[in-house]
Amino acid sequence: MHFPNRLMGGLLLACIATGALAQKPTADRKVYCWNEAGRRVCGDALPASAVDAERTEISARSGMATAHVSRALTAEERSEAAAAAQQAKLDAEAAALRQRQELAMVESYATEADLRRAYGERIVLVDEALKTSRMGVDNLRNSLLSLLRQAGERELAGETVAKPLVDSIRSQHSDLQRQLAVLDQQLGEQAALGGDLQAALTRYRELKQTAATARD
Repeated sequence: MHFPNRLMGGLLLACIATGALAQKPTADRKVYCWNEAGRRVCGDALPASAVDAERTEISARSGMATAHVSRALTAEERSEAAAAAQQAKLDAEAAALRQRQELAMVESYATEADLRRAYGERIVLVDEALKTSRMGVDNLRNSLLSLLRQAGERELAGETVAKPLVDSIRSQHSDLQRQLAVLDQQLGEQAALGGDLQAALTRYRELKQTAATARD
């Protein structure tokens, strides 16, 4: 049986198109493999129970793995990841601030002597504040001892310690405790300044050397 050339051409194109359509789903199809109850399961459709599971996606055409999908995080893991990301952001911001401060230090002080002088001024201020705090502690302590002596003398005389005197003792004691806390903080600052100066000098030299090398 013979067909006109035009009809033969149309049938041939139709066959080619039909073959291409038949092959396309196979080319795009994926096979999913995941663990279920301790065993490996594979299929061309992913059930709802495996949507959040760790899985490997495989091309049905080539048989090669095309993707690996990790399991979905739990609420606790998502919270931990968010906290870690926030901490990383804070660390990065702190590092950037430290870098800006170091650059400002190099730009602000032309020589090590200038840097030492600036720290020397800070040390003097802390020393003066310590002197003031020590005087305050001594005054408060002496005042408190005087009030306690008054209360002790009244008790020895068999008299009742009046409420205003008791209130003054309590108030003076609270003031003394606060002043001692301030003094402790200032002593910590004084102790840290020496180490801070050495660290600043070391970093200052490094940055100056880096700048000099870059210019050369």
